[in-house]
Amino acid sequence: MATAVVRYTAAAQTDRGRKRPSNEDAFGFSVDHGIYVVADGMGGAAAGEVASSIAVDEVLRQLTSGRDAGVPLPGLAEKAVCAANEAIFSRAQRNRRLTGMGTTLVALVIEERHVWVLNVGDSRCYRLRNSRLEQLTLDHSLVEEQVRMGRMSNAEARRSPLRNVITRALGTQNCVTPDCFEFQADPGDVYMLCSDGLTRELPDKAIETILDSKLDSKALPDSGSTLQARCARLVEAAKKAGGHDNITCVLVEANG
Repeated sequence: MATAVVRYTAAAQTDRGRKRPSNEDAFGFSVDHGIYVVADGMGGAAAGEVASSIAVDEVLRQLTSGRDAGVPLPGLAEKAVCAANEAIFSRAQRNRRLTGMGTTLVALVIEERHVWVLNVGDSRCYRLRNSRLEQLTLDHSLVEEQVRMGRMSNAEARRSPLRNVITRALGTQNCVTPDCFEFQADPGDVYMLCSDGLTRELPDKAIETILDSKLDSKALPDSGSTLQARCARLVEAAKKAGGHDNITCVLVEANG
């Protein structure tokens, strides 16, 4: 039996939200190279914006320039994340005003039907398959690690004053190890990369409903347009729910 050819479309949207004075999130993608990245920066002044931008730019640069080097793609992707970490750490070492800056990162790397998801911190990747939403990444955060060890319930984690504490980030140390997960894409899958400004405001069920919504095919005739409309709905819903942080989402759909 011949393997089904899968093609991908993507859309993205970012917003500073209703409370923050600036947007420290960054995103970037290349459909041609199968690379999609979201980063959520942290640090004083504009340092968070610097860190997230460096992370996205470096991962895209490494993976677009090194794709034909003969290195297996998941290994190349991990090297790209480590290179981004080194670039942020080195920049902070050279500029005292940027000391302590860092960023989360979640990346989706695709080769035909093979999908790899890499993450550092609490930016997430989800997959909608057959109308069911599933979180594919594990947060590197204090409360989520407590939940996984059975020391805290999900409800307690949502209320915890420590829920913003992340245990792994790019740029805060000279070395970092990303988690890497491998999946197979099916036609119809929708992958969502997002910063925590989205997931802190919207429960998974609300995200699932928006991603699975049936849009007007006459008003939105192509897949890219429907993805963009869903991005807009997700961001607007997160803002209506409070919009306490910057909000970013990238949607990637596998088309048969």
